[in-house]
Amino acid sequence: MAESAACPAFQLGRPRYDQGSFLGRLRHFIDIIDPSTLFVSETRLKECIKLLDDYKQGFLPAGVTDLQLWEAQKIKQAIIHPDTGEKIFMPFRMSGYVPFGTPIVIGLLLPNQTVVSTIIWQWLNQSHNACVNYANRNATKPTPTSKFLQGYVGAVTSAVSIAVGLNVLIQKANKLSPATRMIIQRLVPFPAVASANICNVGLMRHNELSEGVDVLDNNGNVVGSSKIAARHAIMETAFTRVVLPMPIFVLPPIIMSYLERLRFLQSHRRLLLPVHSFVCLVTFGLSLPVAISLFPQISQIEVSRLEQEIAMATDCKVVTYNKGL
Repeated sequence: MAESAACPAFQLGRPRYDQGSFLGRLRHFIDIIDPSTLFVSETRLKECIKLLDDYKQGFLPAGVTDLQLWEAQKIKQAIIHPDTGEKIFMPFRMSGYVPFGTPIVIGLLLPNQTVVSTIIWQWLNQSHNACVNYANRNATKPTPTSKFLQGYVGAVTSAVSIAVGLNVLIQKANKLSPATRMIIQRLVPFPAVASANICNVGLMRHNELSEGVDVLDNNGNVVGSSKIAARHAIMETAFTRVVLPMPIFVLPPIIMSYLERLRFLQSHRRLLLPVHSFVCLVTFGLSLPVAISLFPQISQIEVSRLEQEIAMATDCKVVTYNKGL
């Protein structure tokens, strides 16, 4: 009884954990962003895909457990895009977001930034975000390269403009004490990154708004394309991108302003960067699963809220769509 509670019966294409609760989504996305999946070999990935195909065809080898099937599905979901069926490039997978994004976060939060260093770090951050957003989009409709480039330029321009503008304002605020100016300057990346993230998601996935996204019935059949569902998907994703940097860019500056006063670190200044890096890594690692768990990846929407042609094409009361990550 305890074993079945710990490992429920496998259902192909269905999440292992209840997606109706935040805790269930959190446990699901902790699996999806597990960095260990970055080291899965091509042979192992093919074995997992074959095992799931065998299950689907009803030719499951003897002795295969539910746990093995869930693990195979976890690996496939972490590496393969659900719409295209193709591998996502390693740095742009959700499992690679923290390992590849942490060095950029550390750079963004370094004290005493110059205008040039601010521009470089914001450019690197939004370049990474643009590629992650594109790689994890709803890909039921093709996206022209021109749309990708528009989103990329828009996101980078907004991030750099806001960050540089805020830094200039702080430097001109003569009434602030040096210590206060330092703390505020360290907090500048958050509004810059949050606003740029909204632009990034909106511009990188703008094609979904014009083309719509596929919505599916209870049997997984495509009912039609909905621009309303696309708008919901992009709004929910943009909201997670505002929540995500909140603890990452707010907590480390506050924590570091306290730690830097400790006598030990004052006498061992070389340890400041490793400590700062560790604080950023932990904060990023905790923030990502919480942020993307706010909404399920495969979202549901009532047919009555969608276009008339969708309602006429199905008897279902509720349809599903891939929100993207």
